[in-house]
Amino acid sequence: MKCLVAALCLFPLPLAASPIAEVVCGPSDRMIQRLETQFMASRTAIGMRDEEQLMEVWTDEQGDWTLVASYASGISCILAMGRHWQDLTAPTDPA
Repeated sequence: MKCLVAALCLFPLPLAASPIAEVVCGPSDRMIQRLETQFMASRTAIGMRDEEQLMEVWTDEQGDWTLVASYASGISCILAMGRHWQDLTAPTDPA
């Protein structure tokens, strides 16, 4: 899965049963740069969790998605990843 590889390239982790078993964190600017330039993802949804935390959904054209928590401290963490993202609010072609 391409987005899983993205997380491991951002911040290498020790081997575990599942590579995303641990949260992947690092400087927000570095994470944004990698998501945008290397993996061609764009931030497609955001929401405030509280005064210190912004939740972001990043998606690419193939439907891979990444859930990122960005903190006021300048650190961002990848919390979850997957495939087959669908935007249910987007207008659909009735044809």
